[in-house]
Amino acid sequence: MKHVGSILGAALAGLFVFGVWGRFAEAYGIGGGWFAGLAIISIMWFLNHFVGLINNDGAWVDLGLGVGVAGTTSGAFANGWDTVSASFPTLGLVLLGACCGGITAGLFQKYQASKAN
Repeated sequence: MKHVGSILGAALAGLFVFGVWGRFAEAYGIGGGWFAGLAIISIMWFLNHFVGLINNDGAWVDLGLGVGVAGTTSGAFANGWDTVSASFPTLGLVLLGACCGGITAGLFQKYQASKAN
């Protein structure tokens, strides 16, 4: 059941981001976009982490992954699956950047630990 909650929590985050955020920004400009971002992400964080809808045992990119999958699939259904294959170079660069960031964070953590000793 905990996996169903994780899927629902991630899907709800993506649904609200792509279903509501743009409409707020269109209707109220940049202030509406900021308000929608604050409201959507804070409410979804509360539901997913504080209430415990998402099972977060370990390093799991919950809200980001849910929003990314929702955006990819909604774009694929709206514009065809060719758009997904066209996004692979960008996805590769994002993965490369994530690896570089993880390695840098690990090295910084080692540096901080050696500095404390």
